[in-house]
Amino acid sequence: MFALEEYTKRLENVKKRMVEEGVDVLLISNPSNMYYLTNYSAWSFYVHQIMVITLEDAQPIWIGRQMDASGVAKTTWLDEHHIIAYPDYFVQSKERHPIDFVANILTEIGQSARTIGVEMDVHYFTALCYERLKHGLPNATFKDTSSLVNMVRLIKSNQEIKYMKRAGEIVERAMRAAYDCVQIGVRENEVAAAIYLAQIQGTPEFGGDYTSIVPMLPTNENTSSPHLTWTDRKYKNGDFLTIEIAGAYKRYHAPMARTMSIGNAPNEVKELSKVVEEGIEATLDFIKPGVKACDVERVWSKAIGKYGHRKSSRLGYSVGLSFPPDWGEHTVSFRPGDETILKPNMTFHLMPGIWYSDYGVEITETVRITTDGVELLTNFPRNLYEKPVLSILPDEHTS
Repeated sequence: MFALEEYTKRLENVKKRMVEEGVDVLLISNPSNMYYLTNYSAWSFYVHQIMVITLEDAQPIWIGRQMDASGVAKTTWLDEHHIIAYPDYFVQSKERHPIDFVANILTEIGQSARTIGVEMDVHYFTALCYERLKHGLPNATFKDTSSLVNMVRLIKSNQEIKYMKRAGEIVERAMRAAYDCVQIGVRENEVAAAIYLAQIQGTPEFGGDYTSIVPMLPTNENTSSPHLTWTDRKYKNGDFLTIEIAGAYKRYHAPMARTMSIGNAPNEVKELSKVVEEGIEATLDFIKPGVKACDVERVWSKAIGKYGHRKSSRLGYSVGLSFPPDWGEHTVSFRPGDETILKPNMTFHLMPGIWYSDYGVEITETVRITTDGVELLTNFPRNLYEKPVLSILPDEHTS
């Protein structure tokens, strides 16, 4: 848990942004933002829960399922007057909806006719939630504030950076576990299991958290589809794969991707890997405070363009603390049109993957913007890893 002073400063910054956006009341459903403001971290986001911030109140109000209220009391800085539980008959009921309960609370505390900010574009706030909110608060004015708290989270504190560096150490161990496990006759799911063990086991000094995205392990032509996970297929001689995973420590993430093969990789994979590596170096040399996010992408595109390659998807995105199903912060992206000025202690997943119709290469880094440049949060070989083939039994080529 962070110091109370850090939580109160975060809340103050959120309220300043509320004023700037003309919002009197903020409803938070994103568990990442709840955690950021209160330290509440539980697998309770599969049912509806809301955190209410008003300009007048010194604490947020958490409203959620009755069985989860004790967890809020035990792990956050909220007092008992700011933890409100709804009965279990609101859970997944056709007759009652938790947002009806939330609307009633807002009415009771005199906030029913205010300008209310709602995280409209998050995974945890449904269309029905919005419909019930409008029904229960007919005199309120609603504004989309999906990224309000996320934007406050952009610049990390020193303790947050420390947590992300620990996550970086964990992902190094997880990637090494994957490299060690991949071999002829080993199943894809066994590699996923080795990754999970390393992610949770962490280091001798600190353990790991569950990550917001599962290991993504596409093989051969499936590397053109980077978000495929794993099967129970056995690896064969000549297979190549991309591995995109993360380390997580106290919900803070450090993602990383690498490309490897069993034996010699296909020539097109070798050549594309060299292009990606060169592009990464040019991009890292350019990144520093004061440059625009769109200019980072421009440098990358120029570096790979001289070899005839282009990348249609974004080059990277802000990253930090998160809950499933994504480890991104949903704010700044390295892509054309994003005019955000980079500042120290912003953190990004630099994601220079290139995917074609029948193969792809992923080599990525998590980076921190420093006072004069950029810092890698991991220390792991970036080159295409061609793993030597162990002795092969006669039937292992087709197993």
